This record gives sequence, C-alpha cells and structure tokens, in this order.
Amino acid sequence: MSPAADDRLRDEVRLLGGLLGEVIRDEGGQGLYDRIEAVRQASVAYHRDSASQDASRLEALLAELSLDDAVGLAHGFAVFSLLANVAEDRAGKRRAREQTSAGARPDTPEGALERLKAAGRSPADARGLLSGALISPVLTAHPSEVRRKSVIDRIAAVSDLLDACDQNQTACAPGVLTAGLRRQTVILWTTRLVRQAGLVVQDEIDTVVSFLERVFLRVAPAQLADWRGRLDAPDLEPFIRIGTWVGGDRDGNPNVDGAVLTAAFRTQARAVLRFYLDEVNALGAELSLSGSMSAVSPELATLAGASGDRSPHRADEPYRRALSEIYARLAATHPVLTGQPAPRAASFAAEPYAGPEAFRADLAVLRDSLVANHGAVFADDRLARLVTAVDVFGFHMATLDLRQNADVHERVVADLLKVAGVCDDYAAQPEEARLAILAGELASGRPLFSPWGAYADETLKERAILQAAAEALRLFGPHAIRTHVVSKTDAASDLLEVYLLLKEVGLYRPADPAACPIQAAPLFETIDDLRASKPTLERLLREPSALAVARARGVQEVMIGYSDSNKDGSYLTSTWELHEASRALLEVTDAAGLRLQLFHGRGGAVGRGGGSSFSAVLGQPQGTVAGRIRVTEQGEVIANKYGEPEVARRNLDALTCGVLLASLAPPPDAELTRRHGATMGRLSRASMAAYRALVYETEGFVDYFRAATPIVEIADLKIGSRPASRRASTAIEDLRAIPWVFSWSQSRVMLPGWYGFGSAIAGEDMDELRVMAREWPFFRTLIQNMEMVMAKADMTIARRYAALVPDRALADRVFAAILAEWDRTRAAVLAITGQDALLGGQPELDRLIRLRMPYVEPLNHVQIELIRRRRAGDDDPRVREGILLALNGVAAGLRNSG
Repeated sequence: MSPAADDRLRDEVRLLGGLLGEVIRDEGGQGLYDRIEAVRQASVAYHRDSASQDASRLEALLAELSLDDAVGLAHGFAVFSLLANVAEDRAGKRRAREQTSAGARPDTPEGALERLKAAGRSPADARGLLSGALISPVLTAHPSEVRRKSVIDRIAAVSDLLDACDQNQTACAPGVLTAGLRRQTVILWTTRLVRQAGLVVQDEIDTVVSFLERVFLRVAPAQLADWRGRLDAPDLEPFIRIGTWVGGDRDGNPNVDGAVLTAAFRTQARAVLRFYLDEVNALGAELSLSGSMSAVSPELATLAGASGDRSPHRADEPYRRALSEIYARLAATHPVLTGQPAPRAASFAAEPYAGPEAFRADLAVLRDSLVANHGAVFADDRLARLVTAVDVFGFHMATLDLRQNADVHERVVADLLKVAGVCDDYAAQPEEARLAILAGELASGRPLFSPWGAYADETLKERAILQAAAEALRLFGPHAIRTHVVSKTDAASDLLEVYLLLKEVGLYRPADPAACPIQAAPLFETIDDLRASKPTLERLLREPSALAVARARGVQEVMIGYSDSNKDGSYLTSTWELHEASRALLEVTDAAGLRLQLFHGRGGAVGRGGGSSFSAVLGQPQGTVAGRIRVTEQGEVIANKYGEPEVARRNLDALTCGVLLASLAPPPDAELTRRHGATMGRLSRASMAAYRALVYETEGFVDYFRAATPIVEIADLKIGSRPASRRASTAIEDLRAIPWVFSWSQSRVMLPGWYGFGSAIAGEDMDELRVMAREWPFFRTLIQNMEMVMAKADMTIARRYAALVPDRALADRVFAAILAEWDRTRAAVLAITGQDALLGGQPELDRLIRLRMPYVEPLNHVQIELIRRRRAGDDDPRVREGILLALNGVAAGLRNSG
C-alpha cells in the first residue's frame, strides 16, 4: 500500500470514527463517549506495558463500569470495527485496481494469461481446459458469521455512499456525504447487533439466496462473458457453478428434512425466476423494433406468430410479441417450481417451460435474429447477458449438495435390511460381508422398503429427504443435485449405502447404474481417515456400481476436510496430510482411468483451511486440480468475499486464474515433494505429537479450555441452526471445529493456526526450510497463513483470559506451555523468513492489522470483565448482552475468526 493509499485509509477510518463518536454523544450521552475513550486509551497502555501504572487503570475502569455502560461500550467498539472494515475493504479495492493498472497480477485474467504465455501455453490451451472445467464455490451455513443480515445491509449502504463519492463529485459535496453517512451510522448504532432468537434453516436459506440474488446473478454471467471474449470462445460452457449446502446438509442438523430441501429449491427458484421475469419484461419495453422496418429470422417470425399476445399495439413488433410469449411461459413456470404465483401475472395464459433449455432456446432465437440482422451491437447486450445467466443458473440457481454422516446411513440401511428379511444385524457384519450384501441389493430390481413395514423415524426421515431430492431433479434437471457427501467415511461400504438408498427412491437403477444423477462422495476428515483414504477409494472403485457412476461422469469426487484434521492433529500436520492424501487419491483415480475432483472443505480461519484461495489452489499437489475444484465458502467469508459485485468478481477471477495456472503451468510440486517430503513428514509427526500432548494428553486441558475461552458463551450467539457439539459431551473430540477455532480466536490465542510448529522444527536444517519457503508454493503458503494468524494473536490479552480459570495452578501450567510454544513458533517463523517481525514480508497486511487491533483489544477486555461477572453468578440479561456484543465485535475486527 502506497503512503497516499495508507493516508486515505486512515482518513476514511477517522471520518467514520468521528461520525460514530458524534452519534454516540447524541444517542448515548457524553458520559458514555468519555468512558469509551478512557477504556480505549487504557487498553492501548495495557498493550504497550501490562505492568505499567497507566495500564493498571484498565482493570479498575472495567470493574467500575455499570452494566449499561459496559453494554454501551461493547456496542460502540463493535460498531466501530464494522465501520473500520468498510474503509479497509475499500482500500483493498483501490489497491487491487492500482496493482492491476501497474502490471498484470497472476490472480487477474490478464496476468494469468501472460503467465501461461510465458510457460508456452496458448489461449487455445486455456479454452480447452475451461471447456471441461468445473470451478465451484459452495456456500454453506456453517455458523461463523456473527453479523445479522440487517447489519450487513447497513454496512453495504455505508460502502455504497463512499463508492458513489468516488464516482460522482456531487455525492461528495459538503454536507451531502456526511449527512448520508451519519444517517446510516445512526441506523447502525440503533440496530441490534446480535440476534434475539435462534436461526432456523429457512433463515439460512434466505441469507444464502440473498447473496445469490444480489451478487452472483449478475457477476457470474458477466465473468463468463468476459472469459468468452478473452479466449475468443463464444460458446464456452459455464465453468463457474455456484453450489450450496443449505437445505441439504443434515449432518448433525436434525432440522433438515425433506420439506426443508423442497423449500430450499423453491426459494432459489423464486429468486432466479423473478430475475428472469424482470429481465424479460425490461427487454419487452426496450425491443420495440418494427417488423416493417427490420428484417427478422424465420425462427423469430415463427416464435412471434405463435405468441398468445393479441394486442393490436404490438401486431407489427415481432420481438415484443415473442417476449410476451416468453414472459407468459415463465409466469406459468413459476407456480410449478415455487408453489406460488408469479409476482406479476402475464396478460394471457401459456404453457410452462419443461426446463431452462427451452427458455434459453427461445431467448437465443431473439438474440440470433438481432445479431444476424443488425450486427455485433446486439452480441453483448442485455439479452445476451440474460442468455448467459440462464446458461449458468438454469431454473435451480445453485447446485445443492446432500450431506449426511456415515453412521446414519449405516443405521438406516440396517433397518431396511432387517425389515426386508435380508440381514438381521447388518452393523455387526465385517466390511467385506457388508459390501457383498450391498452389491447383491444394488444388482436386484426389488426395493427393500415396504409401505407396511415398521421403520425407525430416522429411516423414514432419510427416505423422505431422498424422495424430495428425486422430485427436485425431476423439476429442475441434472444440475440441481450432483453430489451426496458422506461425512466420517472410513470404508467403501459407506458409499455403497448411499447408492442403495438412492435405489430406494428410483435414482439408482440396477439396469443402468451409469444413469444415476447423484454421485456418492467420501469426506475424509480426521488424520486417520486421510491416511486411510487411498485404500478406501481403491476398494470403492472395485465395486461395479460405484465405478459405473464415476465412469459416466469421468470423475470421482472426494471431499477432504481441513477443520477436523486440524483439530485432530495441528495445523502443520493437517496441511501435510491433506497434501499427501490428495496425491494418493490422484494415483487411485489415474489407475481407474478417471479424473479426480477434489472438494476442499475450507473455513474462514487458518485453522480451518482459510487464507488466500488463489495461493491455496497454486499450492495443491501437481495434477490434483486439472481444471476441476470445489471449495466451501463458509460463514463470514461469504460476505467478505462475495458481499459486493466488484469484490465477488475479483474473487471468482482469482479462483479461475488459480485453476488455470495450477492446471496448465503448475509449479514443480512433485519434484519438491520428492526432495523435501521426508522433512515434511518429520515435521508433521513432531507437530502432531506436540499438539496432542497439549490438547489430548494434558490433564485438565478441557477444563482450562472451557474456562479460558468463551466457548460456553458462544453457544448463546444464535448464529446457526445446528448444535455446537455432535453429541452431549464436553470432550474435544465431540466439539465441532467451528466453535473450537472461534473460541481460541476470541481469546486471542489462535492456537489451531500455529501450535506445534515451533516444536516441530527443533533440530531441523534451517537452510533447507528457507529453501522450501522460497521455492515451494505449498510450504510458502503454509508459512504465510501462519504468520497472518499469529499477527492477530496477542499473548498479553490471552493471559487475561487464562486468569478466568478457577484453578490457578492449572491455568499457570497450561498457559506456560502455550506461551513457550508461541515463543518457539514465532522464532521459527522469523528464522525461516529472515524477517525481524511477523508479516515483515507482507507490509500491507501488517498495517491493516495494526490499524484494526487498538479497537479490537478493548472489546476483549470488556468481554473478559463481563464473563467474570456472569460466571460469578450475575445473571442480569444485560451481562449476557454485553458478552454477545463483545463476541460480535471481536469477530468483526479479526474478520476470519471462524
């Protein structure tokens, strides 16, 4: 970031902070403003020297706060963090534009194509790759987004006002900008930042669809059109396919059932059909070409002639008559797919479309006639963009994945087999016996389910959701659902069970297994599962049923989980085991004559696979991308990466560029793995040993964790529709990865993102590690991500959280171990990078974090004080409210904390 850009960022932070200060004085009073400022100053002093006299004022100030002041203070700092994020995001957009104009970056289309050219690759190579590519960001409802939609909307409004000022001096006129910003700040200040009631799945569906509708509907088609132009490939098929889990992911979420799945598709269809109806209506207003003054194609004349539009005013306007027919058919399609009438009725009745292909074909008739008779001015207009949108979104809008835990499938299959008299105790059978039973049933046309049988509720529920999936495929076509992810996969039978359940609803047919529209995809999550993934997949692909489905697609999809493998064995070990499992899985699919399609289950925090998507793709093992990749986008990451069109476009392009470069001009990962693999193996084993010694083998660690982090309080945030733990247990093994990472982020330890690395490199050749960081994208990305998360950590604040532990001896013992490993890891990172300070090689990121932290730290201190009061027995609802506001504000300030 240039000095001028740095100054502009600070100016915008001051502008927004100053307006917020005025609002706080007006709305909350001068006293509240003064207390906020006093705590901020004391927090800065405490950070500089926690033993100084000035710093000691902090605890006294916090202890003296009334509850109303504590809540107001938490609210104030949380709102400031949100506004500071607006300024930071705008600085990021300006920086991206400056860097692009100064020289093509490799994560931009221009830069990627230049790098491909330098590597001896042509645009034809890029066309060939993208013609068969699948690049799919998959939006999930994983609960790490603490902001309400109302808050996100207000933040967007502030950003829009500042953007308008950049583009139009009238919007920057004295008083105009500040009045608009002040208005939005007042609304934000007086908006509840935390939810009063828990989310239900429909809330999550609505939130995801709002992003699809507001951003993706316009950005994804524009991106495809741009790449078609760059590669001179007007018929390039869509390679970006937006996915979602919301409404289909029932792993650990008892609230997802067949009705929810149906509601998800109806909600998506309402949004996309409303968009199409509005666009067709607008085109009808625009395309007033007269048939007596404009030639038309025979196909357009036929379409117009068959229209039910009998208005004499449009008798000589063939395009409008054709569009009236298209609108009427779309309006008739709306109730079929959504269960509700179209928002604006057609003027006459028409037959609904059988599918998006017929709708697109009608639009193409208009487009082709316009281009043929009037030239290229109609080749990239509103109509052309609508055709492209239909290519990308169809009537389903986003491909919805199914997901369930393997244990559930096992119980359901066992129930079906027992009632049918096939096997009394399927669960007791060894793996090969299970596979034999499943293969026999998959070869038989006889269904297992009987309407007169007595089944467990779980069995009936699973059957109902698969019946809903079958109906969705009938209504929306093959892109509606493509994959059924199986969590906790550790055997080939876990996947065959899915095909057996699909057979029960008619989606898998013994006579034609290749026609099964849904592929069962294993999810390997734990370290042990990742290590066993190769033989598991090998055994699966020896089964004719699974192999037939894979060969029909040409790919076998496999999902790999970053979160649980990290919680299981440390960041370093997780990263290396994912790398090695990916290479091993590629060997299996290569041997079977298939392509591997990896689905990366990444979260926002580094401890859950977060970080730059572009760097992550380039860091994948050679050959594992090959034009196809799916990546989860979770929680707060969705708004951060796709919350507005310009940022969303940049992220979609970066993902596309990463896939192109990793596929066509990959770094020599195989050679580097051969040279340094043994070293990485040693580091991985040592890191896992150090990590597990702390987390799983230290007596009292669970008690420390539950007291020294706000894990208990996080459960009150109401940010997701599923429980925080997989079962009623306090064990780390049963805790979901999101609250695990979120808790350590809030307490500023960030333990999942770095612990174990310092111990791992003890005694290693530092020269080799420096070479690895310089030459190997995989290792360089690992170090950079670790640096970023460590820069957001703060052991001074973490020590204050440790003071919440009642057992002082336990607190001192565990915190001493954490602090010692922190010192080792920090020293190790600096030795490898050759820097004097963390992020020394990433000065822009360093400045952004330093700018943000003075306003996050007071929230940590307020959170600690209120947690202390609550745990001491103060059950005043305002204590809880203050804690939740502080949680919200810290998460907003850290940005990728979950």
